[in-house]
This record gives sequence, C-alpha cells and structure tokens, in this order.
Amino acid sequence: MQINKNYRYEAGSVDDLQDIVFQAIDEVSEELREISLKIHDKPELAKEERFAHELLVNYLKKKGFKVTPSAYGIETAFVAEFQSKTGEGRVVSFNSEYDALPEIGHACGHNLIAISGVGAAIGLKAVLEKFEIEGTVKLFGTPAEEIGVGKIELIEAGAYKDVNVSLMIHPGAFGGAFGKHIANNSIEVEYFGKSAHASGAPWEGINALDAIILAYNNIGLLRQQSLPTNRVHGIITNGGTAPNVIPDYTSGKFKVRGMTIEDLRSFGPRVQKCFEGAAEATGAKLKTKWSKEIYDLKTNSSMATRYETYDSQKFGTKFPSREQQQSSTSFTPSTDQGNVTHIVPGIQPVYNIFEMSSGINNHTPKFAEQARTKFAHEKTIEATKSVALVGLDILIDDKFYREVRKCFET
Repeated sequence: MQINKNYRYEAGSVDDLQDIVFQAIDEVSEELREISLKIHDKPELAKEERFAHELLVNYLKKKGFKVTPSAYGIETAFVAEFQSKTGEGRVVSFNSEYDALPEIGHACGHNLIAISGVGAAIGLKAVLEKFEIEGTVKLFGTPAEEIGVGKIELIEAGAYKDVNVSLMIHPGAFGGAFGKHIANNSIEVEYFGKSAHASGAPWEGINALDAIILAYNNIGLLRQQSLPTNRVHGIITNGGTAPNVIPDYTSGKFKVRGMTIEDLRSFGPRVQKCFEGAAEATGAKLKTKWSKEIYDLKTNSSMATRYETYDSQKFGTKFPSREQQQSSTSFTPSTDQGNVTHIVPGIQPVYNIFEMSSGINNHTPKFAEQARTKFAHEKTIEATKSVALVGLDILIDDKFYREVRKCFET
C-alpha cells in the first residue's frame, strides 16, 4: 500500500487504523440498532421523513459532527461532516436513506441503510481524530429514494461536487458489489374524453378508458419488439366512476427501464408513442408528465473489488462471481445512487440479511419483517465495516485512489 506521505500517524500499520474503525463502529452498534428499530417502526414515505431526519440529525450532533439539517433547501435531507485539522486531503462521502414504501413500510430496508451510513462515518471520524490523517468524511442524508428524486435534487444543488467518492450499502437477499442497477424513468399519464350515457348514447362520448386500455395493450405489444433487458410496467389509477357512464377522464402511472441511460433514452420515446397512438385512435386528449431520469449504477470496479475482498477476509462472506452477479436473470432494481456514480466514483454493494437462501426479494412484507431482526442488524454492521475500510483506503492510499479515478474515467 502506497501511503500518502502527507498523512502522518503514529500507528504501527494500516491494521491499526482498521482496528480503530472497527472499534468505533462496535461501540455504537447497540445505539444504531435502537435508531434502526425506531425508524423501522415509524415508516415515513418519501419527502415526509421528518421523524427519521430529526432522529439522525440529533444523534450525529451528539457524536461530534458538524450537521446541517434540511440541507440544500430539502426539508428532510441533511449533511454531517467531520474534517481533519488542516482541512486538506480527500473527501469520502457516505449516504443514508430512510424513506419507506406505501403500505409495506421498510420493505427495502432503508432503516438499515440509515444506520450503515452513520456507522461508516463514525468509523472514519475515529481515525481522523486519533491520528494526524488529512481528509474529510461526509454523510449525506438522502430522502425520497423510493421515488427516485432525493439524490438527484442533491446533485442539482451541488452536494456531491466536492467529494472524491460516494459509498453506500444496501440490504438484500443476496450479496455482491457488482450487481446491476438499471436506468429508470416514471410517467404520469392522463386522458381527457367526453362523458355520455354508456347505454343510451355511447356514440356521443369520447371514451378515456378505451384510450388508456389501448395504450396499455400497445405497450404489451411493444415489449415483443424491444430489447429483452428493457422494462415497462404500470397501473391504471383512475378508470372512471360508474359503469353506465362513458369515462371522460382516466389516468395511470408507468415506469420505463433500460440497462443503461442510453437504452432508456432510446426506449422511452417508443413508449410515449404508445400513449399518443391511443389518443389518436380514440379522440381523447393526452397529457404525459415524465420524471427526472434515474441513471444506471456505474459501479467502480476498483472499489467494488476492494469491498468484496474486505468482506470476504474479515467476515468470511462468499460472493458469486462478477459474471453471475451481472447475468441476464439477476435482480435488476433501480436507484438514484446511479446518478451519483456518473459524476463521482461510487459503489452500492448489496449484502444478504437472511440466514439462508430465502427467495424473498425487496419490496415484500416478509423483507420488511426481516429488516427488523437482530441478524439483519449484525450483517449490516459487518457490511458497514467493510465499506468503511474502502473509505479509509481512499483517504490514505494514493495508489488505490489513482486506480479508482482511472476506473471511473474509463
């Protein structure tokens, strides 16, 4: 390991630094468990995470971080920062998420992601305090991941412009740092027709329900002519009010996904034409509203490999091969961390919170139950330590950081 000569510490080896990180995380493990359970038991939807925001902000203040609540004008975002005495060196950032899903609560385990970011930041803070190491650790509280806007809004506000890397972990039913997270966009669709008596004079109406059903079927046929890795799925949120009235208004919500942002941008206009064609065929007027694009996750291979190496060496974790993690049948969610990884080097390893193979994926009630267990907490602490060590290496190892930058730039 090529240590930056500007970094001065009295420890005998890098192992000593790693021990400090682990000790600091272990010391707060039970406190983090309490925070996790409080967030889990009071699930808050995207943009409404006021309880979790206040809980995390107050805790980080007590731990000696400089904390900015409601950061960048976003009510439930925050930034916690600890800087070495000189203010020089690289900036390692972590993310905490804490929003929940409608009806099924923390079925994506964001209560665990919340404490993992806190734990990793505390681990690096301990090293910066104890030794004369130059650098900064930042923790971003990133709301609204489930609707894909939190980190995008933070990016637009300039939150990540002065960080060198962005690190976070995510609970799942499997483990690996190379899994695919694909690009994603959301569409709100409305059709406006003309009401009429469905039996007495249906010919006088313009059927908005016909329009949205036709659009849904158009999309179904489009799938046959699109890449097998593309995804489009949706629901009808308003299909009319009475069966004997031709609906003059219908609406729906859809998601479009592609393996890369380029795939998404190629596929999205074809989905739009499905909606437009239905309007043309039925005479209904169409209104569509597309959300901001969620980019595919640009995993930094150097940091991902380092994470898997640490997690394997320190905790005996066995990972599928990179090829297996990226196979065509692998689980392919989306995350706004993808947008972050297109502007700074980043990773989002997934870690397994189940004691044995379960077949239970995120966004299910059983996953929400598991996210509350002691076992899930223990695995979170392990993964937190591993990702914190990656952050430590960014601070102290010049050669490794150059590899990370080279990987990002190519």
